[in-house]
Amino acid sequence: MKIVIADPDLRVHRAVFEAALGPDMVISWHNSWDEPSVLTALEDADVFVGSRLTATMGAAGPRIRLVHTAGAGYDGIDFNALPILAVCANTFHHEGSVAEYVAATLIALRRNLIGQDAALRAGIWHSPSYCTDLPQPETLRGAVVTLLGFGHIGAASWQLLQAFGTEGIAITRTGSVTADAHALRWAGTMENLHEALTESDALLISVPLAVNTTGIIGPAELDALGPGGLLVNVARGPVVQEEALYLALKDRRIAGAAIDVWYRHPGADGRGKPGALPFGSLDNIIMTPHSSAVTAETFRGRSQEIIENINRLAADRPLRNVVITGRTNKPAGDPTP
Repeated sequence: MKIVIADPDLRVHRAVFEAALGPDMVISWHNSWDEPSVLTALEDADVFVGSRLTATMGAAGPRIRLVHTAGAGYDGIDFNALPILAVCANTFHHEGSVAEYVAATLIALRRNLIGQDAALRAGIWHSPSYCTDLPQPETLRGAVVTLLGFGHIGAASWQLLQAFGTEGIAITRTGSVTADAHALRWAGTMENLHEALTESDALLISVPLAVNTTGIIGPAELDALGPGGLLVNVARGPVVQEEALYLALKDRRIAGAAIDVWYRHPGADGRGKPGALPFGSLDNIIMTPHSSAVTAETFRGRSQEIIENINRLAADRPLRNVVITGRTNKPAGDPTP
């Protein structure tokens, strides 16, 4: 069996793959899915592990039986490119790392740690103890957080945020979350989003990007969050309207944001602005390069699950986390529950 792995985050765990896969398995390693050598490697491949599968790649690898993403999202997989007998599977294990990011950025924003750091580098002690016109910052205790999406990430984030004494409101597409079961203030559907935001000090976005979630956060929702509100987006950039977010931050219609997912992606050299608007000029935003899930803990878990699925394929056993089948070219479910 031949496995083509084209994901830089998995190369760190190369020794684990090579020790856990059988001696009859050949692994072809690549730094990126779009390296020319990938097409050659796919010609006799049984498994492809990577974030993208294009029509050209699918045509190059007619023998592929498993396409495995190294994360939860499979929006980079061209359904129609899957060979007819292939399946696509995903993997998670990122919720703990993302939950840490959520808590850390909310604390940093609520306590203005970034602003204090910048001021002190210029010799200014930006604290109410020295600047008496500054309000004393609030902790997370008693803060109300709307969790837009309550899958792996939303639930793990809420579990951690409870330790800080926050209150939570879960807003989901299905309305299947029960408030009492998760010690939430209340829970509702998208129809209740505006109501939730008017009660909230912060909005955490972890809902999958879909037709009915694209642009769901716009000027009205940001205004409902209000001038003291904070926004953390760890889902996909386009869930929030780009111009609406920029103007709300620029005009201080919300207090701040932590954005880990963006509107543009970099080139192969890792360079490129994340959007059409100058978010980097704002002093009330924490900008990170889609790195909230990128930890050793995340990819240790993902590596083990991908290895298990490859071994299951070799043993003709049912695979875990199958999301797309080549025979139907239809998704089996959302990338995040």
